[in-house]
Amino acid sequence: MIGFYFLRQFSIILVAFHLIQFMTFKDLGLSAPILKAVSKQGYESPSVIQEKAIPLIIKGKDVLASAQTGTGKTAGFTLPMLHNLSENKKEGKRKIRGLILTPTRELAAQVYDNVKSYSEYLTIKSTVIFGGVNQNPQVKTLRGGIDILIATPGRLLDLCGQGEINLSKVEFFVLDEADRMLDMGFVHDIKRVIKLLPNRRQNLLFSATFSKEIKQLANQFLTNPVAVEAAPENSTAEKIVQRMIRVDNGLKTALVIKLITDGNWQQVLIFTRTKWGANKLSEKLSKRKISSAAIHGNKSQNARTKALAGFKDGSIRVLVATDIAARGLDIPLLPHVVNYELPNISEDYVHRIGRTGRAGESGEAISLVCIDEVGYAKDIEKLLGEKFDFEIFEGFEPVDKPSEKKPHQQRNNRRRGTGKKKFSNPKGGGNNRKGGNSRSKKRY
Repeated sequence: MIGFYFLRQFSIILVAFHLIQFMTFKDLGLSAPILKAVSKQGYESPSVIQEKAIPLIIKGKDVLASAQTGTGKTAGFTLPMLHNLSENKKEGKRKIRGLILTPTRELAAQVYDNVKSYSEYLTIKSTVIFGGVNQNPQVKTLRGGIDILIATPGRLLDLCGQGEINLSKVEFFVLDEADRMLDMGFVHDIKRVIKLLPNRRQNLLFSATFSKEIKQLANQFLTNPVAVEAAPENSTAEKIVQRMIRVDNGLKTALVIKLITDGNWQQVLIFTRTKWGANKLSEKLSKRKISSAAIHGNKSQNARTKALAGFKDGSIRVLVATDIAARGLDIPLLPHVVNYELPNISEDYVHRIGRTGRAGESGEAISLVCIDEVGYAKDIEKLLGEKFDFEIFEGFEPVDKPSEKKPHQQRNNRRRGTGKKKFSNPKGGGNNRKGGNSRSKKRY
């Protein structure tokens, strides 16, 4: 009997293992045209967040989903939305039936690319709108009729105010990277958009991290939501090697150059806290014959698009970015991320390093920490529940002293969504990060 019992338990384990190993997109209930498009993209099995969220969304449930970056959460909401819209076709002129709201232009463009790819064998039409470019081509496409609209809040509300967009027929409303929305001061814009939507609709809120403010927002527009989570809150991909290096603030540039040249790195994403800092570092790298470009909110959309395209095709070796690039940059197999300066908000660290180690691949995230940023590093340790061993490079030993204005004393005092707090950089100067005013929002 004992032998039979263990044999039975072993059989159950084998069956469970078989089901996990061989779960396919077809098992999730997606239609044949969507399966064909997914297969063309080279995807064989769903990620954890896709496996959990897609069946619920197909059933019409409101979903509150948390998943770390790089886990395929965009497909987690686009695939079931495309399935339901295509299964319930409407006659007559196309109306906007699906609305996806994102915080940045780059993320909006990425989501649009995904929607186009997954709807290749469907009769679904989609488009994307965002600020920083001429609205006329966008308006022309909208007037032709579309089913799915991907948008940033500013341009969406502008065109709604002009009477170019009608959201009264929306059946699916997706709020992507909701925590970043609040960080950037979009909470009031989100509420304005919700007022333009019909009361009867399906709501999906996706984010890499959740805060109390996010959960409060979810309670305002989600109806009996089902919460799904692909990883512990604020976790980072297991295959990302995280390194913290203590260094003098004045030696950071020299150390970055040494890391790139000695390691022969061909693709590196570097984060700074300020736009000015991004420009300055990019110029210094270029002078050392390391091809680089800066991307931030003061850059035109064409310049940002060109820089990102060059970085992806290898013509630009280093992309220096502010936190605008922490969300929405989907760069396959990106091997290296460097935090030239640690972020003021600990959660932003998760999003920054999440640009590497995507889709189960390995990656390396290096943070250069001067004495005034040690407090930031401690906050990150607390957030992740991890302890970092600080490295020291020979010739770059830290001998700096704390500045009079220590930025880590203000490290997490910013009220999310208000945008009224100024933060100091390691040298004590303010970076004037005003996420809540209309001017700064238009630059994203």
